[in-house]
Amino acid sequence: MTTTDPSATGRAPHTAGNALVDRQWLHTHLNDPLVRVVEVDVSPAAYSEGHIESAMLWNTYADLKDADYRTVDASAFQRLITRSGIDPDCTVVFYGYAAAFGFWLTKLYGHRDTRILDCSRETWRAEGRPWTSAVNPLPPGTFRLQGEDAGIRANEATVRHAVDRPGTTVLDVRSGREYRGECFWPSGGMEPGGRAGHVPSAVHQPLDDLYNPDGSFRDAAELRGVFSPAVLDGDEELITYCTIGGRAATAWFVLSYLLGRDRVRVYDGSWAEWGRTPGAAAAV
Repeated sequence: MTTTDPSATGRAPHTAGNALVDRQWLHTHLNDPLVRVVEVDVSPAAYSEGHIESAMLWNTYADLKDADYRTVDASAFQRLITRSGIDPDCTVVFYGYAAAFGFWLTKLYGHRDTRILDCSRETWRAEGRPWTSAVNPLPPGTFRLQGEDAGIRANEATVRHAVDRPGTTVLDVRSGREYRGECFWPSGGMEPGGRAGHVPSAVHQPLDDLYNPDGSFRDAAELRGVFSPAVLDGDEELITYCTIGGRAATAWFVLSYLLGRDRVRVYDGSWAEWGRTPGAAAAV
């Protein structure tokens, strides 16, 4: 497990204790001026109907990805951070469908105190905790993005280099049908040059059974049962990918923060990029 002094790296060690917050902690700290809450989802529909009080929305397809499913660049993400009222000393708590992707992006650019709420939005609401449909604008945040942490991100060239080469395992965390090429979302498989399938030599590791019924993460012993021993116990670098990066970021979060696996990176271009890149081989 990573135990590097955070004062030396700008990042906290990879442990569950500094990555998750329980619902009672967040309930108690909702009005804390140094706490920012962000719901990450694939559309504004659910957020508009109701969300955790004070939460801002990060819409995956409008805020975090461009029209071609590429992750937005640093300047666009900086504008989002500023609009979300995030300061350098804020604790940022993510929840929702793609919470881990928001967590990964803020870690990518060096925010020190980023967390994930350890329950589902449905559980929060069912327990009668603060819930609203109102949106209250926040004062502009003052956090400025740091240099990108290359240790947690992989690009298409890195994945190409990793194929069939020792030292790196490419991990496909999509469903079995996606991995076998039986379906391809987004619709790139119908575009000129678009292909279904998986990265050659990629190990298939679907993300099943990560959560308890209340949406909290299962304990470490149970989570270890989700992943193969080769994934958990090897010392090779891992590169996770999915379709657009959301599930890949979840795998990275669980492996790095909840299970203490070192050397894990996210290929956020994922199959939306690889499956439509000329010359990028696809296996089925």
